[in-house]
Amino acid sequence: MRVFVTGATGYVGSAVVRDLLDAGHEVVGLARSTEKAAALAAAGASVRHGVLEDLDGLREAAAASDAVIHTAYVHDNFADLTAAAATDAAAIAALGGALEGSGKALVVTAATGPVAPGRLATEDDVADPAFPRAGSEAAALEFAKRGVRASVLRLPQSVHGEGDRHGFVPALIRLAREKGVSAYPGDGSGRWAAVHRLDAARAYRLAVEAAPSGVRLHAVGEEGVPLRVVAELIGRGLDLPVTSAAASHFGWLAKFAGPDAPASSVLTQKRLGWVPEHQGLVADLEAGHYFA
Repeated sequence: MRVFVTGATGYVGSAVVRDLLDAGHEVVGLARSTEKAAALAAAGASVRHGVLEDLDGLREAAAASDAVIHTAYVHDNFADLTAAAATDAAAIAALGGALEGSGKALVVTAATGPVAPGRLATEDDVADPAFPRAGSEAAALEFAKRGVRASVLRLPQSVHGEGDRHGFVPALIRLAREKGVSAYPGDGSGRWAAVHRLDAARAYRLAVEAAPSGVRLHAVGEEGVPLRVVAELIGRGLDLPVTSAAASHFGWLAKFAGPDAPASSVLTQKRLGWVPEHQGLVADLEAGHYFA
């Protein structure tokens, strides 16, 4: 297949591109700079120059492809996700509209975190409409009714592995360095679901190849790693004390580090034949590359 990938040079997107190419697919990746275009070309992908806000460009690239994987998201301001969600919804509308009636695949990225705080989230759970990105899920799945093989792939709070520089784990590490202490919220029993970056990439590829239309998928390798364990590993890696802290300690991270948000991928594994194979979050933190 000729697959158009947004966010193709990002931490997750670049792994998706590599997995698609290794499986024999042709990839066209969206790149917003000369440097990123060069990285895509070096990987063996074709380049579509542009940005997520260029809706006409998205429509044109999607229409010229056999399938679309949408991994791009504007992460400029985690404290205010409303504008990012609006940009995402517009991009999904453009991509899906270009594929309408074609039966082609559209895989859209979402998140497990806000789906069912306090209990194990499953693929059958509908995202809380109050969460800005819930609109992206609804927009994507609406195209399943309009002749698109549309699916939503939710990523957990931690997509970990070498090269992770902008995720929530690196954010906790930066905070620990700044504050001189590695902290966890409350009693530390809150959990993050997690997946290795390469396992997530394979889930995207399997979804674009064979996911049924209208389904939600979870690229979750571990249902829940306690935040106290994460904080202890960060403290060990930075040689800092470890303690409980109030929400105010975490700033914008509090909304992501505070809630207990485990998630399951049982249905996804059955639907796609996907089995996580790479090391878990604890092993990745113990490897030391997060603290280099």
